[in-house]
Amino acid sequence: MKRTMLFSKSDRARSESRRAEQRRLTGMMKALKAIHTATSPESMDPEDLERQRKGQEVLGRLAAPMAGMSWEPFSLSGMNAAWVRPNRGHDRRHAILYCHGGGYTSGNLGYSRPIASKLAAVTGYEVLSFEYRLAPEHPYPAAVEDAIRAWDHLMYLGYGARDIVVAGDSAGGNLALVLTHRLKAMGRRLPASLILMSPWTDMTASGRSYQERAELDPSLTLEYIQAVRGAYARGEDWTSPYLSPLFGDFSGFPPVLIQAGTHEILLSDSVRLRDRLVAAGIPCRLEVWNGMWHVFQMFPIKRANEAMESIGRFLLEQLSI
Repeated sequence: MKRTMLFSKSDRARSESRRAEQRRLTGMMKALKAIHTATSPESMDPEDLERQRKGQEVLGRLAAPMAGMSWEPFSLSGMNAAWVRPNRGHDRRHAILYCHGGGYTSGNLGYSRPIASKLAAVTGYEVLSFEYRLAPEHPYPAAVEDAIRAWDHLMYLGYGARDIVVAGDSAGGNLALVLTHRLKAMGRRLPASLILMSPWTDMTASGRSYQERAELDPSLTLEYIQAVRGAYARGEDWTSPYLSPLFGDFSGFPPVLIQAGTHEILLSDSVRLRDRLVAAGIPCRLEVWNGMWHVFQMFPIKRANEAMESIGRFLLEQLSI
């Protein structure tokens, strides 16, 4: 009888935990939709763009960084940058170069802080974030040039390419891939691994999920994708691997972990990237998280924590190879 009662209490506790998590998920979805509606994301007018950029800062505050981290801003040759370092003993031999998202038109160090902190927590690595120049004031290739500058800074500090993981979410995932394509084209050594969260890989928006997931996605629309694409790469060839890295040559690329949610229009960008990497013989793991939205990893929810822990395990596996 006592054993039965204990099981019953345990079951009730798990049930309540699931209900609490579902309430948090519902709240996050509503907040995302509210921010998306309030900031006129499809408009590139200066006033609307300023509201979008402030909206990104709100997202950063919604997903507060984890405790136990030091945040150390500095100027990287005039570009705002910051180190996130675990306060506890950590691995100083490796670093993560983190490229924030925001459609190449928004995002800053404050927006990058939650994911940068989580990456540092689950890996024990120091994480370098940087504020690349934003469109439409600074269109392509400004962001790519800034990413190369951040990469070169790590080289200057004495890291080898194989000591560095490049990570990015959304447009930052695009930038991480483009950076790797550019390094390869320059004949330089490539990073040890790539970590991509909901990466934007195809500026032509030719994947099926742009239509099939439109009603499910709480934060992105095709109109938004078209607007930021026009601001960043107007007049450019969107099939170029330096804009749509999906269409590049992946031979020689490092191992890649891709994470995406079922509730996002960019899901096809991840699935097709996985297929291209596998076809090129590159070790690649795609994780599609059921019920999750675009860059869910930044939010204070259980599934985000599980996804970040998976990133930590993936990098630990790569170190052991």
